[in-house]
Amino acid sequence: MGRNNFFQFKQFRVIQEKAAMKVGIDGVLLGAWASLNGAAQVLDVGTGTGLVALMAAQRSNSVIDAVELEVDAANEAKVNFQNSAWFSRISLSVGAFQDFHTEKKYDHILSNPPFFENSPKSNDWKRTQARHSDSLSLKELLEKAERLLSENGKISLILPADKEVRLVELAATLNLYVSRLMWVASDETKTAHRILVELSTVQEERLESQFFIRDKATGEYSGAYRELTKEFYLAF
Repeated sequence: MGRNNFFQFKQFRVIQEKAAMKVGIDGVLLGAWASLNGAAQVLDVGTGTGLVALMAAQRSNSVIDAVELEVDAANEAKVNFQNSAWFSRISLSVGAFQDFHTEKKYDHILSNPPFFENSPKSNDWKRTQARHSDSLSLKELLEKAERLLSENGKISLILPADKEVRLVELAATLNLYVSRLMWVASDETKTAHRILVELSTVQEERLESQFFIRDKATGEYSGAYRELTKEFYLAF
């Protein structure tokens, strides 16, 4: 994906001139994959420029709250929300998720969180903050998210594939259960580099699947990727 000052989707535009993290496949996958059926209240943690919140708004009738720490990204998210058809259903809070206070309980919490640990950091402090877990660890994210869930609430995340064991361990301490897990690979010849995971407060059958972003033979986006994202990309 190009690093333009904006990214145009079918039903909304994401201005991304100043934000450290631009529109990327991780966010698009999460926004398209998360199951929002019956979710009246949705929370997007680390919304960035608002991509996942906007995708959730397009896909549902939910009332959506979004939280973002980095000020430039939050300012652009605010504009993106205001310019969308769903501005009346999306609210933005600027600050750390750890400091986010609300009396609400959420039916679904979404997050494309900062997940790099012990890896080289960019000289751009905003990009470092957006990509690294120093500002919000997985443990902090899950502990607070669990407290904000409604009785049958769910959490959907996209994470590096090597975080799966750690995620399951943390979830178990909070009585959260993996209900859906999708292993994401670049193509059918590669090992998975991401997982899309749904956690539930209710233990149920765990559904696992594999997903390939591109077709190795052609180099084009796979049929599965096109099908999942066809309501968003202009090209599909």
